[in-house]
Amino acid sequence: MKTHFSELTDSQWQFIAKIINDQRKRKHNLQVIVNAFFWINTTGCQWRNLDSKYPPWQTVFYHFTQFKLRGIWEELLDALVVFERKRQDREATPSLLAIDSQSVKTVQFVSEEIGIDGGKKINGRKRTILVDKLGLPLAIKVTGANISDNQSGILAIDLLKGKVSRLKKIAADNGYKNTFCQYAEDTYKWEVEIAQRPESSAGFIPEKNRWQVERSFGWLNFRRRLFREVEKTILSAEAMLQIAFISFIINKI
Repeated sequence: MKTHFSELTDSQWQFIAKIINDQRKRKHNLQVIVNAFFWINTTGCQWRNLDSKYPPWQTVFYHFTQFKLRGIWEELLDALVVFERKRQDREATPSLLAIDSQSVKTVQFVSEEIGIDGGKKINGRKRTILVDKLGLPLAIKVTGANISDNQSGILAIDLLKGKVSRLKKIAADNGYKNTFCQYAEDTYKWEVEIAQRPESSAGFIPEKNRWQVERSFGWLNFRRRLFREVEKTILSAEAMLQIAFISFIINKI
C-alpha cells in the first residue's frame, strides 16, 4: 500500500484511457487532469488550492463533475475490480461478498443529507460498501448517518444488479439481521450470513468472511480527503470513495 502520492505511469494511464478517453480535443492533457483528481484525493487539499503544476482548479473540478454524472468513476472501478480478480487467478465476479458501514463526521459547511448515528453518536454520513475476498468494492453507497444499516444495505445491494452473476452469499453483522436479510433473500435469492464477534472480546478479531471489509475501510485512512465528510453532495462523496479505491487498485498494475 502506497502511503504517498505518485502520478500515473504510462501503463496505468493506458488502462484508464481505454475507459475515460473519448478522444475529444482538449486544451489540457486528460492524463494530467486525472493525476490532479488523485492528488486532491490523497492530500485532502481544497479544490481552490490545487497545485499550480495542474490545470486551473475550475477545469479539474468541471471534469470531476462530468465524470461523476456520466458514471465514469463507477465504470472504471468495476473494470479494475474485474481486472484485479483475474490477475489474482479468480473468476471475474465473486460468489461471496461482505458488507459493512462506516459513519464519519462532516465538516461545518456540509449540510445536505446528513444525520445522527444514534449508536455511534456521530453527526454526519454513513458509507456502506460491499467487497469481495480481496477487499475490492463491488458497490459503494453514501447516506445520512441516521439511516439504519438495514436501509443503507438495501440501497447498496441494489447497485449490484448486473455485476454479480455468481453471487450466492453476503456476510454481514447483526446490524443487517432484519429487513436487509429478508430483502436480499426475497429479491435476489442471496443468502445472508450473520457473524458477530463475542461481546467479551477486546481489540480487533478477524471474523470469518468479514475481515476483508474492515481492511478496506482501513485503506481509506491513507486518503486524507476522506478523514471527514467534506463533499457537499452524496454523489461527490461516492465519487471520492471510488477514486480512492481506483488509486489503490491501479497501483498494483
